[in-house]
Amino acid sequence: MRVAIGSDHAGFEIKEKLEEHLHALGHEVEDVGTHSSEPVDYPEPAEAVGRAVASGKAERGVLVCGSGIGVAVAANKIDGVRAANVSDPELARMSRRHNDANVVTLGGRYLSEEVAIEIVETFLATEFEGGRHQRRVDKITALESDRG
Repeated sequence: MRVAIGSDHAGFEIKEKLEEHLHALGHEVEDVGTHSSEPVDYPEPAEAVGRAVASGKAERGVLVCGSGIGVAVAANKIDGVRAANVSDPELARMSRRHNDANVVTLGGRYLSEEVAIEIVETFLATEFEGGRHQRRVDKITALESDRG
């Protein structure tokens, strides 16, 4: 799978571990940064990952900041992105099954490396159920045309 990954400085260490793990699993990973623990504004990597996913350059996205909230808010401003801030593997599973989330966001200050890896593995392995959930995702997508 093609995965875009990014973080701000607060998520840098976990992002690096996740990228390494994703490569080991055979995924094609595009790291949009940051590439150090120097301060960076979280909307920058959120935009880069969001645009990669929305354009189809990446199939899924992974973002990490201190809480996971800021990158989720920023990424969700991009049409075609459904970013879910999750804190455990079951929420990752449900974000895919019911919401067809295409970006997962994580709180680097609140998750261990092991839990973050388990969340991302679950997120990438889970398929969208469709069915009654498709109608709801279609309604979410329709909201994008209301912006402006």
